[in-house]
This record gives sequence, structure tokens and C-alpha cells, in this order.
Amino acid sequence: MSDLYPLLFEPNLHSVVWGGSRLRPFKGLEASGEPVGESWEVSAVPSSASVVSNGSWAGRDLISVVGERPVEILGERVAKQYSNRLPLLVKFIDAEKDLSIQVHPDDEMAQREHGKMGKSEMWYIIDARPGSFLYAGFKERITPYEYRKRVEDGTVTEVLARHEVKPGDVFYLPAGRVHAICGGILLAEVQQSSDVTYRIFDYNRPGMDGKPRELHTDLAAQALDFKVEDEYRTQYVSQNNRANPVIDSPFFNVRVIEMEGAFHRNLIKYDSFIISMCIKGDCKIRVRSTGDEIVLKEGWSTLIPAAIADYDVIPLHGKSRVLDAFINNKDLSLGRMITRFLHVTTK
Repeated sequence: MSDLYPLLFEPNLHSVVWGGSRLRPFKGLEASGEPVGESWEVSAVPSSASVVSNGSWAGRDLISVVGERPVEILGERVAKQYSNRLPLLVKFIDAEKDLSIQVHPDDEMAQREHGKMGKSEMWYIIDARPGSFLYAGFKERITPYEYRKRVEDGTVTEVLARHEVKPGDVFYLPAGRVHAICGGILLAEVQQSSDVTYRIFDYNRPGMDGKPRELHTDLAAQALDFKVEDEYRTQYVSQNNRANPVIDSPFFNVRVIEMEGAFHRNLIKYDSFIISMCIKGDCKIRVRSTGDEIVLKEGWSTLIPAAIADYDVIPLHGKSRVLDAFINNKDLSLGRMITRFLHVTTK
């Protein structure tokens, strides 16, 4: 294998009080009695960084690998904008029980309060038991005072927008939007590379250590966006054998592809790393410039360096579905050129 290749990672599972039993089987791992809630698929968060499992970098943590070849792995613009750090974190999440009602700060607040990146994120529903739902946004306008009163008396869920979900549903959660995944849902999450979460309400339950989990009422009040939206669910067109645009945000771009045969992905133009999450059906990834191949199994993810992001995805058992996350620097460059042109022509 070449010295620049699609990276695979060791399991990085997190046991939490609301976790379930689906992630280990989903990834083909031996079952355990622990409630596993999260699989951090590709992480450069220092508290839980991914460890490479294949090729010449096997055994190395992702932070040190990216630090060694930042431009080739991240892309020139991404490396410059994010100071040679991977700006995204992707996870699989299994909610056996309801997660806490929570909110995340934007970049400005997270930097001010914690010296970290803010946290906007998206959810792609992989599976949901009948009747499963989640919370995203407010269903009616409330004041900061009412918010605090409802947190105190435990009625905050009464003013949240409740959404029943099915496989394929997508929700974009910009920083400031109140939300919670509820029991019965298995999903893929793409987010900014941050571990800052403000818990608003946690149903008065104990954590894994038997003690009440910390709430962040005051910080959450500063972070919350109380605006009510007409629609919180993301609408998108899904067609087989094409890269379906799902999310185009200032922080990341997401495409979902369901393919029945070899599918060519030439993403060099974006000048960005690609994180590919295998949602369904094992597949093979073959890099065109080097001929290197990896097998990407269902329930696993790979990071494809920007410099080799021209590859084929080949289903191994009839059909595969993958979710790709990246930074769209192509559109960013076009936007800058248009802005520059308008500035010159209007002077």
C-alpha cells in the first residue's frame, strides 16, 4: 500500500447510560453487556482520538498522522483554515433510551468559554423502531425566563418540536438549536470536531457512576436560539446510483449514495478529505491513482486523503449505501470569485 491511502480505524466505542446493544452487531463485533451508545468513527478530538488500523500508519493516532501530512490529508484550504486539524467528527449512535435535552454553542461562544470549536451537526436515521421520535427545535416561541421555569419544573419537552422518524430521515442541527435523540433510534452523525455539550434536562436520572449528571442551565441559556422554524426535517431527493446532496452547510457537506454497481467518485475538485461511512452493505474502495484497495465493511468508516480523492466504490454483495462528509471548497472558491467580480464591476 502507498504512503497515502484510505485510513481505517480501530473500534472506538463509548458506554453511556442511554446506550443500547445494536452498535457491536452493526459493526460485526462480539456482543457485550455494556450499554454502548456511540461509536466515534473518525475522531481527532484529543479526549478520544481514532487509531489507524491499516497500512504504514497502523497503531498511530489520527491527530499525529494528520499533523505529519496536513495538506495532503486535509486539503490545502482545510489545513490552512483549521490550523492543520481535522474539523469534523463522525459517529454512529444507538439510543436505547432518551438522550438528555441539550444544545451546543457556536464557534464564538465555544472559543470564548472553552477555547474549542463550536458544534453544528446533522443526523441521518439508519433505523428506528415503530413510533420512535426525536426532538429538534422549539414548536412555539418562549422567553428565556419561561425556559428556566420549564427546566426547573421538568416541563421543557412540552414546548419542543417532536418528530417521528423513519430510516433515511435527515435533520440538520445548527449550533443553538435545542435537540435530543430519543429511544429506539440508530443513526449516523456528522458534526464539527467538538465535544462541547450543554445539558438542559436529563429526566432526573443518574449517570453510569450512579450520581446525577451535570446540567448546564446558564450556559445553555446563552447558547439557545429560541427562533421557531416552519420545518426542521431536511428534505432531499434520493436516487440510486448517484451522489444525493443532503446537507450543504458552512461547516460540512454530506452526500448519500446507494449503488448497485461500481461507482466513480472524483472529489479532488473540493480540495478536502472525504469521510465515507458505510451505512449498508460491505464495499471495496479502489484509489485510481495508486490502485490501493480497502474493504469498507457495513458499520465502519474511512478517511480518504484529499490528495487521492479520486476512487471507485464497488459493492461486494449486490448493493451498498455510503454517507460521504467533506468540506466543499469548490463552491467556496466560486463564491469568492463572484464576490470579487461584483466588487470590481461596481466600483
